[in-house]
Amino acid sequence: MPGSRMSRPLGKHPVWIACLVFIALAFSAAGDGYSAQASTDYRLGSGDKIKVTVFGQTNMSGEFAVAGDGSVSLPFIGTIRAGGLTVRELEREIVNQLQPDYLKNPRVSVEVLNFRPFDIIGEVQKPGSYPYRDGMTVINAIAMAGGFTYRAKENEFRIKRAANGHTEKAARDTVVKPGDVIEVLERFF
Repeated sequence: MPGSRMSRPLGKHPVWIACLVFIALAFSAAGDGYSAQASTDYRLGSGDKIKVTVFGQTNMSGEFAVAGDGSVSLPFIGTIRAGGLTVRELEREIVNQLQPDYLKNPRVSVEVLNFRPFDIIGEVQKPGSYPYRDGMTVINAIAMAGGFTYRAKENEFRIKRAANGHTEKAARDTVVKPGDVIEVLERFF
């Protein structure tokens, strides 16, 4: 039927257009960089800064740093192990420490505010420790360290992963993760 609603093409329905635009925006906002917040397997470690929220309890909430030994000191609870735990595992640990002595059915949220730095060594102008940035690659890390020295192999790198301690070959576009150690190798003449 030419005049009925059923014969109108999808493009003429404003609701369909709005839905398609919303879906496209949602997928484009997701990005493809490494986001430790989005990654459920990210393990907390020394140098991470976290925000702990105990809902309804401002005196138990705040921002805390994970210490060198992997511990974090929280109000009322004291020092607990955070290093090696995921954000969800730390939330469960805090809930277990708070109940039943302090709160009944506490609701806890943990968020990573700043990720631990990465290190870069070898044939770069300024080897050292640098703040992690989401989506960073090896070549971005080298740029942060002042670029290559004249002795550098500019296409061969090693990266020691903080997550598992394994060393692997890396390329310029290899994604760097918090706590990784990048080594720029020396070329031989």
